[in-house]
Amino acid sequence: MNGQPLRRMRILAAVTCLALAPTWAAQAAYPDRPITFVVGYAAGGATDILARLVAKGVSEELRQPVVVENRTGANSNIGAEVVARAQPDGYTIYVGSIANTINRTLYSKLNYDLREFAPVALLATVPNILVVNPKVPVKTVQEYIAHAKANPGKFNCASSGTGSSINMSCELFKMETKTNILHVPYRGSGPAVVDLLGGQVDSMFDNLPSSIGHVQAGKLRALAVTGAKRAPQAPDVPTMLETGIPELKDFNVVSWFGLTAPPGTPPEVVKTLHDATLRALKRPEIVQAYEKNGFDAPPPPNTPQTFAKWINDETERWGAVVRAAGLKAE
Repeated sequence: MNGQPLRRMRILAAVTCLALAPTWAAQAAYPDRPITFVVGYAAGGATDILARLVAKGVSEELRQPVVVENRTGANSNIGAEVVARAQPDGYTIYVGSIANTINRTLYSKLNYDLREFAPVALLATVPNILVVNPKVPVKTVQEYIAHAKANPGKFNCASSGTGSSINMSCELFKMETKTNILHVPYRGSGPAVVDLLGGQVDSMFDNLPSSIGHVQAGKLRALAVTGAKRAPQAPDVPTMLETGIPELKDFNVVSWFGLTAPPGTPPEVVKTLHDATLRALKRPEIVQAYEKNGFDAPPPPNTPQTFAKWINDETERWGAVVRAAGLKAE
């Protein structure tokens, strides 16, 4: 009789372990099915180019398919809202960018805040590059300013959407140089570049990766890059700081991109994805692709915590610029 209760306890413990085993296995198995990277812009732009590079590397690291889904509209807000509503299980990930921190102030109402997402890792930074259709009669930034002032409200500048870093570069340029340049927004950098190549629009402060190939092929003319240093892919193109134009002595704008998960994603899932992403970024083929396309590797340390601070700082920085310029979403 004395052994009966002990025997029952052992049986109960064994049954409990069996019942919990599937749960433990499921937790340990992440990921056990395809992961989706949601991009808020159309195919062909810098965000899309980067997302596909990283998705391939992460897929190989995790041995699961990683697919890229373009959910365009509202300057990437539609894509961000899709992820904000997604299950926080690590299978729907957002490729966030500088635009999402600008949008926080630009839009009067948003159904998400990137600061509430679970930060995974910063992926890259990249300067913008001022490019014009070769038919536009300008070869320097000084001539660009003169042409804009000679054609107020007629000379135009395309962007991937109101509030994107491409648009903000142009708006900041207009403020500093006191020029009246018409803004022509598109649903992504890719479509804007197509029309720039075709001569439907005049100029663009594009992300370097989506225009550098056209610059090297002579299909677009580059006037300046917006970062603090020259781009290795375009060594003959000066920075805005190097133009010597007094109004542009502090002009420095770079875009950035990073992976974020829905709010509430478990830390262990974030860590698995973070570690796989950092390993992927070290793969030789991705390092080479970064160099070819003009992406700069993120500065160390690249942790979820440092990326969270980055997002918060950028939200405050661009919020101040949007308010000062009196910008509102169209």
